[in-house]
Amino acid sequence: MGVAGTGKTTVGRLLAEALGLPYAEGDAFHPAANVAKMSAGTPLDDADRWPWLDAIGEWMRNRAAPHGGVVAASCLKRSYRDRLRSAAPDAVFVHLTGDRPLVEKRMADRRGHFMPPSLLASQFAVLEPLGADERGIAVDVSGTPEEITERALAALRPPRHQS
Repeated sequence: MGVAGTGKTTVGRLLAEALGLPYAEGDAFHPAANVAKMSAGTPLDDADRWPWLDAIGEWMRNRAAPHGGVVAASCLKRSYRDRLRSAAPDAVFVHLTGDRPLVEKRMADRRGHFMPPSLLASQFAVLEPLGADERGIAVDVSGTPEEITERALAALRPPRHQS
């Protein structure tokens, strides 16, 4: 999870590969109307997002079970994460975090994505970081995708007990 430009797709694929789990790109679940709206520079509202989140939740419930899976999706609000948790109660969120200048630069450098950099401000405005009672971790996105993935894997691994 995270705002656009944090590397959700790249890191998500790397995490799925490292964990031996199926991967799904959250953007692929958007209906055409959502993509057209964002391409035109208009932020989605909650009514636009509910069917999208339900489609992701269905994938999480059916295709990723019983071993899990990795989905790259913004999930900026707690209510969105709650919606996904209603479909997949054991979901663990990896919040990719970064300062705005870094994320803006990454968005400016990428090509062929429907999400324009002009919508980044709206994403930061609605972002609700993980609550203390939510299962998940925050991972800084500075560095290479491989370094980010390693930090995420390290944080996801259960601590080893010394005997």
